[in-house]
Amino acid sequence: MNSEELQHRSAKVKMIILDVDGVMTDGRTFINTEGVESKAFDLKDGFGIVMARKAGIKFGIITGLASPIVLYRAEQLGIKEIHQNFVDKDIALKEIAKKYNLDYSEIAYMGDDLYDLPVIKLVGLSAAPSDAIQEVKEAVDWISSHKGGRGAVREFVELVMKAKGIWEDAFRLYSKEE
Repeated sequence: MNSEELQHRSAKVKMIILDVDGVMTDGRTFINTEGVESKAFDLKDGFGIVMARKAGIKFGIITGLASPIVLYRAEQLGIKEIHQNFVDKDIALKEIAKKYNLDYSEIAYMGDDLYDLPVIKLVGLSAAPSDAIQEVKEAVDWISSHKGGRGAVREFVELVMKAKGIWEDAFRLYSKEE
């Protein structure tokens, strides 16, 4: 996709939906001997989500697995739209689009694996971390220079915010520049 088309599609985005494992995290899950699970989330990714939310972009999560960690992280970031345990992620996407009265062209999605392909094919702007599987990288509109759980979400959020012309306002707000 050329940069002009990428800019055009990014500017239309009203909601960004993210996969969790491999996108918001590096895809690894740690389980201790008591069966307690943990995942690592990138704080810069999280701050990007918070900035974009404050600038008016809605966020959602569609993930194939269910985990209380996802609920906790979503709460920290102010993400209210959470769909866990969805193998057929396109069904969750349809519910979200209907709930928020959004056209698919107004939704962006970042995914990294086969379960994400049906959603990637429907949304107006699709993205993947640099370490997504090849089939996903071939299907998306944009590929981050960062790996999942290592800044890919932040880079994607900034791309959308800059295209919408709201990055500079967020930058000034947080950097306290005039």
